Amino acid sequence: MGDIKKSKILVFGGSGYLGKFMVKGSTSAGHPTYFYVRPVKPQDHMKLNLLKEYLTMGVTIFQGELDEHDKLVEVLRQVDIVIATLGVPTYMEQLKILKAMKEAGNIKRFIPSEFGSEADRISPVLPAFQECIDIKKLIRREVEKSGIPYTFVAANSFGAYFVNFLLRPYDKKLHKFIIYGTGETKFVCNFEKDVAGYTVKAATDPRTENGIVIYRLPKNIITQLDLISRWEKKTGHTVEKTYISEEEIIKLSRSSRLQNAVAGAIVHSMFIKGDEMNYELTADDLDAVKLYPDYKYTTVDELLDIFMVDPPKPVVSTFE
Repeated sequence: MGDIKKSKILVFGGSGYLGKFMVKGSTSAGHPTYFYVRPVKPQDHMKLNLLKEYLTMGVTIFQGELDEHDKLVEVLRQVDIVIATLGVPTYMEQLKILKAMKEAGNIKRFIPSEFGSEADRISPVLPAFQECIDIKKLIRREVEKSGIPYTFVAANSFGAYFVNFLLRPYDKKLHKFIIYGTGETKFVCNFEKDVAGYTVKAATDPRTENGIVIYRLPKNIITQLDLISRWEKKTGHTVEKTYISEEEIIKLSRSSRLQNAVAGAIVHSMFIKGDEMNYELTADDLDAVKLYPDYKYTTVDELLDIFMVDPPKPVVSTFE
C-alpha cells in the first residue's frame, strides 16, 4: 500500500509512558502533531523539558483541562485524528473528549486508550484487572454509539516495560530471576516504539476504520523462560530462578494497595492464563503484520540488544 497523505494528529496523554512514544511516532512519520496537556506548573521541570523537546520537534502544544469543553472543541476543530494514551485512572476522562469530538464534528478517526489485551475477547480476569477491562469496554461502546470513525488497538504487552520488569537489566548484582507461574505461558512482547509506529499507521489507514487491529508480532511471541534464557546467553551469566505460584499471585491481586492488586491481576492474566494468545484471529480482525508487511518491527532479540547497551531506569517489582 502506498504512502497515505499526512494527517493532523492530536495526542492526549502525550507526557505519559506510552504517550511519549506516540508523539514521537507521529512526528517521525511526518504528520503535523499536536499535544493537549494539563497546564504545566513552573516547578514541574521534567514536563517543561519535555515540552521544550516537543517544540523542537515541531509539535503544536495546547495547555488546558479536559473539563474545558469549549477549549477542547476549538482544539479538535484544528485536527483530523485523535489518539488517546491516558493512564488507567483517567480512562473515563475519554468521555469528555468524546463529547467534544461529537460537537466539533470533523474528527476522521479516534483511537481510544487501550493498547493491551483485546478487551472484548479476554476471558474473565481477577477483579482488580477486570475493572480496567470493563471500563475499556464501556468506552468502546460509547465510541461505537458516537458515530465517530474509530480504530481499536490490541497491542498486547509493552516489551521494554516487561523486559525491564522481568530481567532487571539495570541490576548488575542480580542474584535471582522471579518467574510467575511455570514460566512456560506464551505472551506477546512488543517494543513501545513499534506500538506507536503501528498505531500511527492504523490511525491514518482507511482499511482499519471501525475495526480492531491486533499486534501479535510473530517474532515477539515468547515465554518467560525463553526470555530469560536468551538474556543469559547474551550476558554470559546464569541466574538463580525463583518461582511464584498461581496461588501466591492470586493472593497478591487481593492486596489493599490498588497498584499491587492490579499488577498481580495483570500478571495472572499474562503469565498464568495466557490471555494474549487465548483466542484465534478471525476474518474481521486486522493483523498489524499483514496490514503493514514492510514495517520492520523490533524483535525480542533486538530489544534485548538495546538493553545490553543502554539499560533503563529501574522498575521495582511490586512482588518483592
